[in-house]
Amino acid sequence: MQLVARTLALLMLALPALAQDFPSRPITLICPWPAGGSTDTHLRRFAEISAKYLGQTVLIENKPGASGTIGPGFVAQNARPDGYLLSQMHMGGFRVPHMQKLAWDPLRDLTYIIGISGYTFGVVVRADSPFKTFQDLVDYAKANPGKMSYASTGTGTSPHLLMEEVSIKTGVTFLHVPYKGNADSTQGLLGGHVMAQSDSSGWGRFVDAGQFRLLVTFGSQRTKRWPTVPTANDLGLDMVYNSPYGIVGPHGMDPKIVKILHDGFKKALDDPEHQKVLDQLDQELWYRSSEDYAKYARETFRKERELIERLGLLAK
Repeated sequence: MQLVARTLALLMLALPALAQDFPSRPITLICPWPAGGSTDTHLRRFAEISAKYLGQTVLIENKPGASGTIGPGFVAQNARPDGYLLSQMHMGGFRVPHMQKLAWDPLRDLTYIIGISGYTFGVVVRADSPFKTFQDLVDYAKANPGKMSYASTGTGTSPHLLMEEVSIKTGVTFLHVPYKGNADSTQGLLGGHVMAQSDSSGWGRFVDAGQFRLLVTFGSQRTKRWPTVPTANDLGLDMVYNSPYGIVGPHGMDPKIVKILHDGFKKALDDPEHQKVLDQLDQELWYRSSEDYAKYARETFRKERELIERLGLLAK
């Protein structure tokens, strides 16, 4: 018994030292989307900048699939709470659990570290498409039910759900073609496998290069980068979609380690080089402290259930 007690005492004394020495080796940040997409582009640059302030390399590991839930799910189920394996967390992580049964819980099984940014959403078509406006696309879908195909980053993601809402508001039926992420769905549109793409601003460089035509965006106001493109509200659809995201770790992390990660990532957020990346992707800063991000997660999980139910996608 005395040996056990001494061992436990030594472990308790070692915990602050472990936190104080953190990080002593590279940190892995999972991007739950394919390489080359908008999220991957942002996180890779963010990781490079963060390394300056954390004193260790931050490695990006891609784990795409299941509407972006493989990454946070892997961390929730497999990561040790030592701060060395983290994941991007996005809106799909709060929605998909209401649409299908998952082996992990976004509130119970994760530690929320910091909120960092969010996407600009829009619908694009190829430059040679006959659709010159978003109304042209809707009119075609109305005349050809189920034939107007569009790509998204997966079932239950914001690009999918915003088109579901457009469908309800306009009374038209679209053909949804889910992909693993932005890079894949972009190739789908470039190759002519789909007629449109609903996605975040990973399509931006193709719009600027004249390969894609941007028909509509879904923010509360027009973008700085494409100010002539109407919002959904401009078109009378009365809908705004934003999709903030941040970084999470597994449940049970030492608060001292969470603070070290938060503070390092916060310095990276405020770094001028990071702001340049956000401008290139037409993304806005979305800083949330660990406490505020956890509160946001609880509130959003509840609200997203209401959205999924309204769209008729709630799991039976």
